[in-house]
Amino acid sequence: MRLWSLHPVYLDTRGLVACWREGLLARKVLKGETKGYKNHPQLQRFKAQPDPLAAVDGYLSGVLDEAVRRGYSFDRDKIGPRRSDIRISVTSGQLAYEFQHLLAKLKIRDSQRYERIAGTAPVLPHPIFEVREGMIEDWEKPPAR
Repeated sequence: MRLWSLHPVYLDTRGLVACWREGLLARKVLKGETKGYKNHPQLQRFKAQPDPLAAVDGYLSGVLDEAVRRGYSFDRDKIGPRRSDIRISVTSGQLAYEFQHLLAKLKIRDSQRYERIAGTAPVLPHPIFEVREGMIEDWEKPPAR
């Protein structure tokens, strides 16, 4: 499960669709409708919110906005109402880590998008996130080197 802290504009088609599906899975987990993924590290920041379901709906709304901008037809009825007051903190290190992670994926599967965004600075966060200085988030599990 990858719930990107990056703005969805950076995602290729495959990444955007996967983000939507994984966000919907996160929603089901938070509603107690699954047996698995209950302790997935990516969910920690949503679970820490006063209303975790509203937080993930806010996240999915941002993904939906990008899908609509691209002319895709994601089903708005799969998520709850949008709340504009939800903001989640993310570190600058996490954002940088995710951007490099995405670039590595894009280099293989969508070289045109890779070339288009590789020099991006600063990297924009998903609209629900507010960036603060810091290293990679504690919940992130970077691969061993």
